Amino acid sequence: MSSPQHMSAPPRGGSARRHDPNRRQRLIEVALDVIAEHGVAATTHRKVAQAADVPLGSMTYHFKGLDDLLAAAFTKLADDTADGFEAALAGAESPDEAREAVVGLITGELLGERRNILLTYELYALAARRPDLRRVTDTWMARSRAALERHFDPATTVMLDALIEGLSIHRALALNPMSAETVRDAVNRIVTPQ
Repeated sequence: MSSPQHMSAPPRGGSARRHDPNRRQRLIEVALDVIAEHGVAATTHRKVAQAADVPLGSMTYHFKGLDDLLAAAFTKLADDTADGFEAALAGAESPDEAREAVVGLITGELLGERRNILLTYELYALAARRPDLRRVTDTWMARSRAALERHFDPATTVMLDALIEGLSIHRALALNPMSAETVRDAVNRIVTPQ
């Protein structure tokens, strides 16, 4: 009779197989980690499978190819960011709170966390070369603007959307990032009639 230790040991050459009904979603999340660490150019099915500790065949089972995986991963990034954007603005109950929510989006972790910055830039670069991925960025921008339009008129919304994008990039890349007070002043100059 085998000892309990022997029975629970994984098969030779790999980890024990497990029931994983959410494997596709997990592969998408791991793909984002791989992209953040290595960039799109160095992301492969093999790297993602290895990082997720799944057989390489899982990749071809769940995705038509690398383009399909990248589209799914970047769609998740865009959806998660848009969800955070909507949540930040949904909590605003006054014009002042809406302005502060915009300042918080520019200066906070949602757009400023290093992993998100790297992933966003990878998406932008890929979408600039691949028009089919512009659907992802276009949907993301539409959701962002819809969240802003709950608090601001359409013209102000377009300006704020561009300001959020631009100032987030500047703050991420600057050696001495713009202060929250300067960001607040920029938001107020757009929102407050002169």
